[in-house]
Amino acid sequence: MSKSRDPVIFGIIIVFISIGVLALLSASLGLFEADQSPIKLILRQLVAGLGLGAVLFFIADRIHYRFWHRTALWIFLLSFLLTLLVFIPGVGFKSGGAARWIAVGPVFLQPSEFLKVAFIIYLAAWLTSRGRDVESFGLGAGPLLLMILAIGAIFVKQPDLGTMGVITISSLLLFFVGGGKLKHLGLMGVVLLALFAVVVYFKPYTLERLLVFLNPQYDIQGAGYQLHQAAIAFGSGGFWGKGFGHGVQKFNYLPEATSDAIFAVIGEEFGFAGAMALVSLFFAFLWRSLYILKKSPDVFARLLGSGIVILITVQAFINMAALTGLLPFTGLTLPFISQGGSSLASMLAAVGILSNISKYRT
Repeated sequence: MSKSRDPVIFGIIIVFISIGVLALLSASLGLFEADQSPIKLILRQLVAGLGLGAVLFFIADRIHYRFWHRTALWIFLLSFLLTLLVFIPGVGFKSGGAARWIAVGPVFLQPSEFLKVAFIIYLAAWLTSRGRDVESFGLGAGPLLLMILAIGAIFVKQPDLGTMGVITISSLLLFFVGGGKLKHLGLMGVVLLALFAVVVYFKPYTLERLLVFLNPQYDIQGAGYQLHQAAIAFGSGGFWGKGFGHGVQKFNYLPEATSDAIFAVIGEEFGFAGAMALVSLFFAFLWRSLYILKKSPDVFARLLGSGIVILITVQAFINMAALTGLLPFTGLTLPFISQGGSSLASMLAAVGILSNISKYRT
């Protein structure tokens, strides 16, 4: 039984962070034209994201993974209550019509980023304790569906349907890994899709995103503008790209160039080759993680690690697929790469847990 963290997974995370810092440095140059300070953005990412994230990574890396089994419920409840604070006046902070942040002095925290990880931890512990009972609808799929609906209600209220989608897909996949039956998985999928259709009906902007997905030329000066500009960025990058810092779309053309659209900036400056290298790096992360989990010492380690890997890879591929028009646009960040201190810190905390699991591989 090994007692050292897996060096390959650690190296992949270092490469992710390095790419993220470089991509953000380049993408933030476009903020000058928007009369914003790229220096402030970079410092916030380094301190609130990378600084806090590094601390959380090394703490999680040193805590035995079984600790999370004992504390899973309390961690989930705490993160759930923290997320509810976004709706309290004076504590919650709105931006772009969405209530997703809480103000802690000069720092803005997005608690839903930590709720994603906390729910995966809880779900891994819950599935482990259920054992074979997870095959029963009343003890497995039914309670899970209620949990997803309770969390989903928060994200519909915010609104943040992209995060809701990531949590839902990750939960269903982890349920399947944990022994859930396919017929129950299908039933939950039908119920959730029906409820999503209701949400789309009452949230017109979501319907607009679906129309853009079905017809990329739909309203290119409005709802389809970001996807249209992302397509220009990828197309103008060619195979090798324009070179680091030489992209044009980030200069007040591509919305959210530093956050959910940063993959398009990478595509323009490093071309198809650079974009595929980043996609391949996520596949390498997935491959090495599966190798570690095959050697995990017990069921909880396997489910906890699987949940973390599913969460990260699902969010990454939804982000990249949406920017290339393969999925409806979601507004999700690209893990480890996009601007967002809460996102980076929570992802580093999650891979810190995975790193600890790798120490006990058989």
